[in-house]
Amino acid sequence: TYRRRVTRQYLRLPLSWHHRHPTGQLLSNANADVEAAWAPIAPLPMAVGVIAMLVVAVAAMATADLVLTIVGLLVFPAVFAVNLAYQRLQSPLVTRAQALRAEVSEVAHESFDGALVVKTLGREEEETARFARKSNELRDANIAVGRIRGLFDPVIEALPSLGVLVVLLVGVHRLQAGQTNAGAVVQVAYLFTIVAFPIRAFGWLLGEFPRSVVGWDRVNHVLQATGQTTYGSRSLDGVSGPARLQVESLWFTYDRQPVLQDLSFTVEPGRTVALVGSTAAGKSTLTSLLTRLVDPDEGRALLDGLDLRDLAPGVLAGSVALVPQQTFLFDDSVRDNVTLGFDHDDREIWAALEAAQAAGFVRRLPEGLDSLLGERGSSLSGGQRQRLALARALVRRPRLLIMDDATSAVDPEVEARILTALRAATASGSCTVLVVAHRLATIALADEVIADRGLHEALVARSAGYRDLVTAYARENERRAAGRADPDARDLADEEEAVV
Repeated sequence: TYRRRVTRQYLRLPLSWHHRHPTGQLLSNANADVEAAWAPIAPLPMAVGVIAMLVVAVAAMATADLVLTIVGLLVFPAVFAVNLAYQRLQSPLVTRAQALRAEVSEVAHESFDGALVVKTLGREEEETARFARKSNELRDANIAVGRIRGLFDPVIEALPSLGVLVVLLVGVHRLQAGQTNAGAVVQVAYLFTIVAFPIRAFGWLLGEFPRSVVGWDRVNHVLQATGQTTYGSRSLDGVSGPARLQVESLWFTYDRQPVLQDLSFTVEPGRTVALVGSTAAGKSTLTSLLTRLVDPDEGRALLDGLDLRDLAPGVLAGSVALVPQQTFLFDDSVRDNVTLGFDHDDREIWAALEAAQAAGFVRRLPEGLDSLLGERGSSLSGGQRQRLALARALVRRPRLLIMDDATSAVDPEVEARILTALRAATASGSCTVLVVAHRLATIALADEVIADRGLHEALVARSAGYRDLVTAYARENERRAAGRADPDARDLADEEEAVV
């Protein structure tokens, strides 16, 4: 249950919170920490029988000889005293061990995710050494925990036997004084040997408490995290056709650095608008704001006149589809990667694949739509993954399609076919499109360009920044051509071509 609560909390928390917490730590919170927090609860069914046995045994001992019973039960305060000392020694060690589990998971996850970089740059030994250092730290921390546990467990095991011995000594003394009889002494001593098991069980339970407390603190840190995405109750029921998008005085700051400042624009229904800007200008941040992965510091974004923050859960996702810059595919079939479990028939899937220019290579896969793609779509090229991500968005028939440089990995010929298909789709008035673009071919798809604002030809004429951005490739080709014509620059140009 708590693992599901942690997972749901991850889904509720904004993307900015996730950016501040490494993936390995989040995995550890949902796995090792939840397991540690609830470890003492695992033997609960058995504990009911143990407690019943303890109560019956103590009642029988008290009936036989109350004094001997009280002497025997002094073991329990001793158990709790030993446990108090144990927790004071163990808690900092367990805290470090749990933190190191998260760090080991973080290093492993990062190494696996960066396998291409690690292998191509020959960093296998360094990554292995980095993982080994963290693993060794975790090993040493667990050994330190085990040493303290190794001292605690024998003491807990010995206390019941010590209690039986004390009962026998006091019983013999009372027997000699004529204060009890031999049957009562034997009965209490025997029953105390039965009680020894519950005492040991309490010891095992108490031994798990330090790790459980640390695990719970780490889980609770997630559950109590602030900044959850809040929703309203407005819906878009009955609204159809392309959406109208408005951005009003939008401000967003990341790590105290302003990314977007007083941004305002409107995209009319059925229009295709290109968003053009230099690197780190905030284009991808804007797409995150428009899909409510994050919320603005000031200002608002509206869909069909409604503030995105006023929409009920699921409403925005039902109307807006984002094709992100970095494509993610699941280790699943083509069909499930496109539909994501929603109910779409094969005809709709193939239509989306055709529009995204992905139908050709999907038909060539061994099992077509049922072909497994491997983790993160490892069996496909970057361009193929981007086309599947585009098909995933199109199959939902969104009213607003946001493309964040979504064709950067495909060649110009394929991109031209994709853009032509999208142009046909938007010409029919089926959806509004906001596209983050750098290539002229992509920008040419747009009815309007946001850099300055206006038509492509007018912006080239009046905006120096826009003109520099969209003519960069042409100017670079001209420079190379001039270099080949200039004998003094020919050697440098030849060297650049050889590198290319």
